[in-house]
Amino acid sequence: MRSRGRPRAGSTDNRSLVLAAARELFSELGFDRTTMRAVAARAGVDPALIHHYYGNKDGLLAATLTPPAAAAQLLTGAFDDPDNAGEELVRRVIDVWETHLEVREQMAAMLRTGLSHEHAAALLRDTHRTFVLAAVGDVVADDRREFRAALIGCHLAGLLLARYLLKVPGLTAATPAELVATVGPVIQHYLTGAIPERSKLAESDSNGHRSR
Repeated sequence: MRSRGRPRAGSTDNRSLVLAAARELFSELGFDRTTMRAVAARAGVDPALIHHYYGNKDGLLAATLTPPAAAAQLLTGAFDDPDNAGEELVRRVIDVWETHLEVREQMAAMLRTGLSHEHAAALLRDTHRTFVLAAVGDVVADDRREFRAALIGCHLAGLLLARYLLKVPGLTAATPAELVATVGPVIQHYLTGAIPERSKLAESDSNGHRSR
């Protein structure tokens, strides 16, 4: 006999329904006001099933903020040519959001959820940092790797947020090719270009204060 909350043998996987419902509610109501029971009701499942899969609301939130596997798969091979990796990365990311609507909806919901509550934002930051660093790990320069990955992630996340969620006119009017040609070189610089050393910046700042 199956215990309460466990899926029936041969039943369809309800995880995608639960995660979709959770993303919607987290983005609509925020983390505090979203309940496991409300998620279960929207997904059409027993609340015990959610507890079985994710343990508690924190576990459910973490699952909603995990990038879909398809997103990582679509970046495979993006860095085969290190000198043009920036443009290829932007091209792949834009292509995902333009043509893979299911992935786009999931990632858009992740951004909305991350903006709904500080706790969600902290989880999204950690997930975002890990995902980006893993994605660019083979091509990013050895110096200040985490800083470079953070710049890449923030630039791309800001672009996607402005174009697809906020619908900023100048960005929505641009073609994917224009975005690749414009943003690609910037991402390439973050990947392999010269980044000022922290010690030199601190020394420059100190000298500037002394000369005033």
